[in-house]
Amino acid sequence: MWTENDELYKSREKKKKKNRLYLDQTLDSKMRRVFILLAVLCVCDGVMFGQLCNGNSANSRRTSDKWGRGNYGASRGARLHKGLDIVCSDGSIVYAPFDVTLNGKVTVYTDPNKAAINSGINLSGEGLCFKLFYVQPDRTSGTVRAGQRLGVMLPMQSVYPEITSHIHVQMCDRSDPTPHF
Repeated sequence: MWTENDELYKSREKKKKKNRLYLDQTLDSKMRRVFILLAVLCVCDGVMFGQLCNGNSANSRRTSDKWGRGNYGASRGARLHKGLDIVCSDGSIVYAPFDVTLNGKVTVYTDPNKAAINSGINLSGEGLCFKLFYVQPDRTSGTVRAGQRLGVMLPMQSVYPEITSHIHVQMCDRSDPTPHF
C-alpha cells in the first residue's frame, strides 16, 4: 500500500542519485583536465633533439680536450659552463632539431679576437627556448621544419686551435639541456 513516506523516500533517493551523478561528472571533468595538463607537461619534458650537425647523427657530445669539457656545469675557472657542447666539424651544415621558430641572431662574445665565431641563433619549439652558438644562421626569423638547414658551423679551430669543434646548446633559462639529448 502506498504512503506519503514511500513517496518522500523515493524523492530523496532520486535526488541523492542525481547528486551522485553530478558529482561523478564533475570529478570526471576535473580529472580529465588534470590528465590533459599532465600529458602536456610530460610531452614537454620528453622532448628530444634531433640531429643538429651533418656528420653527427647521434648528437655526440664534446667530452674533454685541452680547452676543457663540454658538459653542462663544467668548470670554466670562476664560472660554470651553462650549455652542452655537441660535436660539429667546422663548415658543417647545422639542422633544426625539430620544428622551430627563429627568434633572432645571438652575439656570443664581446672580444674582437673571437669575431670569426661570434654568431648564433635564438630558437623556440616543442615548448623549449634555446640558443645555438658558433652557427652562422641562413636567416634569423621565420620558421624551419625539423631536419631542415639552419645554417653553417663557424670555424672554431681558427679561434681555439685543437678544440673539439662543437655547437654550444644553451637553454634560454640556462637550465641543463642534457635531458633533451
